[in-house]
Amino acid sequence: MITDVTGVLLAGGKSRRMGEDKRFLHVGERTLLESGLEVLRSVFQEILIIIAQDSPELAADAPVIRDLVPDCGSLGGLYTGLKEATTDDIFVAACDMPFLDSKTIRYFVDLRGDADVAMANFRNQLHPMHALYSRRCLSVIEGMIAAGQLKIQDMLRHPSLRVRIVTEVDLKAIDPDGRSFRNVNTPADLEAARSFIHRKTDAPSH
Repeated sequence: MITDVTGVLLAGGKSRRMGEDKRFLHVGERTLLESGLEVLRSVFQEILIIIAQDSPELAADAPVIRDLVPDCGSLGGLYTGLKEATTDDIFVAACDMPFLDSKTIRYFVDLRGDADVAMANFRNQLHPMHALYSRRCLSVIEGMIAAGQLKIQDMLRHPSLRVRIVTEVDLKAIDPDGRSFRNVNTPADLEAARSFIHRKTDAPSH
């Protein structure tokens, strides 16, 4: 159990493209929220759930905190997680990621101390919602919020931060398909995730 990094689950609750609250959709036997919490809880002693200020309250067996700064999207959730965590580093995941994997998360956590941000670039796409952040990011985020610059990836260019980009080569042994980074934004994404779980469940054992 990791005690010096906090697991932060962003569960904003907007779900515009899905048309219903993603947090309570089932993929397999668990809801997306339950699944994300279960994986984070298997890795971290301290867990925080961050929700948007205007999202419905959650009943969860982990601290639920509303965004400290409204209307800043995922960047606001990241800021709130860093401010509220008791540790210097946090690992952030979105609650709409049904295939979070403890081994992959631990790989990112092992980069703490050498990086203020550890983020994957998989198939030419950055994944800020499956990443490690240090408290040194706070002042950078505050400046971004003040400037209305809300894209998390923009902080990678800040000269004060040590950035580690995790590549496909790095992940080849633990997550070669990048399944950990898949999220569920649309009904089609949801159906694909459910189909994968169904195939995995029905696959013959050897």
